[in-house]
Amino acid sequence: MSLEDDFLLSDADDEKTIEFIKNYLPQELKGKFSDDEFLYFLDLIDEYYVESGILDAEPDAEGFVDIDLDKVVDYIVKEAKKDEVGEYDPEDILFVVQGEMEYGDSLEDE
Repeated sequence: MSLEDDFLLSDADDEKTIEFIKNYLPQELKGKFSDDEFLYFLDLIDEYYVESGILDAEPDAEGFVDIDLDKVVDYIVKEAKKDEVGEYDPEDILFVVQGEMEYGDSLEDE
């Protein structure tokens, strides 16, 4: 598979993830974020996983790794402000992070 194919698959997966998150959000948050903002949030979630070492963590007896969603949310809010992307309500971002996690869980159930 070429690098271009990898990017196309990644873009398609991002689109599916964003659609899932949009459907996951409560009604009052639907339409609040642009697709570009969702892509930015997804990039920051990935960045957090890499930088926090969570990807190297040992799973528990049931095969799960505990992820502190509040830390992920804090990271996104802090980075968005630092990058001058915007100031976001942590409660709103929590729904985005939960939606991304639910999407990942839904893929495992298939």
